[in-house]
Amino acid sequence: MGGTRFIGVFLSRLLVKEGHQVTLFTRGKAPIAQQLPGESDQEFAEFSSKILHLKGDRKDYDFVKSSLSAKGFDVVYDINGREADEVEPILDALPNLEQFIYCSSAGVYLKSDLLPHCETDTVDPKSRHKGKLNTESVLESKGVNWTSLRPVYIYGPLNYNPVEEWFFHRLKAGRPIPIPGSGIQVTQLGHVKDLARAFVQVLGNEKASRQVFNISGEKYVTFDGLARACAKAAGFPEPELVHYNPKEFDFGKKKAFPFRDQLRRQSMCSDGNLSLTWWKVLQTHTT
Repeated sequence: MGGTRFIGVFLSRLLVKEGHQVTLFTRGKAPIAQQLPGESDQEFAEFSSKILHLKGDRKDYDFVKSSLSAKGFDVVYDINGREADEVEPILDALPNLEQFIYCSSAGVYLKSDLLPHCETDTVDPKSRHKGKLNTESVLESKGVNWTSLRPVYIYGPLNYNPVEEWFFHRLKAGRPIPIPGSGIQVTQLGHVKDLARAFVQVLGNEKASRQVFNISGEKYVTFDGLARACAKAAGFPEPELVHYNPKEFDFGKKKAFPFRDQLRRQSMCSDGNLSLTWWKVLQTHTT
């Protein structure tokens, strides 16, 4: 479901390379295949010849049911689902589904002073990602074999969210970088290609059955450190950082800074069933 914007672009390529028959369900507003930076003409041509397309609107539940049931898919990757009612027609259409793999978000957790978050932490039913929480609940209640990944901030080629891009724009314009608070707040990011590999590794993995996994990169980075890292990566001089108190400004509904003032990281829980990080899942599957 999805597959032409960001995560699904890289995920679909990995699945095709592993020999799976992949169909993208989209509205058809974007090209089904686009050549990626660093991708050879031969690689792109091979991928384009193998990827399949099913055009439709996932909000048209009758069409979703009829089209998916006619195809009889074995596995569904839901990359762009936001609400629980979007999932139920898919499950109704595919009663013999082997696995439903869902892209959730690490933004579902209730803000806490006890960090890092693990999968058993209290979630926030009022978060802007509450639809993803409700979707996980529906998957659990339906008794299907499901897996949900909760990534933190994702970066990499084709990113449509202004995460790393926000810093690069200001650096290129020669402008100071305004950072809320002290700038020593800690966050984590994960590269889209690593996330795509994690999505592939939970496919058919018994250890991932009916499980939720937080996923991120290994290292922490401060807000200030991220600004400096972007400057270094792009060959700019040391950036001018300006710290401010966000409570003293009214930004309206606009997002003044691309990160929440909250640390996120991969899980290291003590619960025997939920203690696996995505890397341990990877190891278990490949061995």
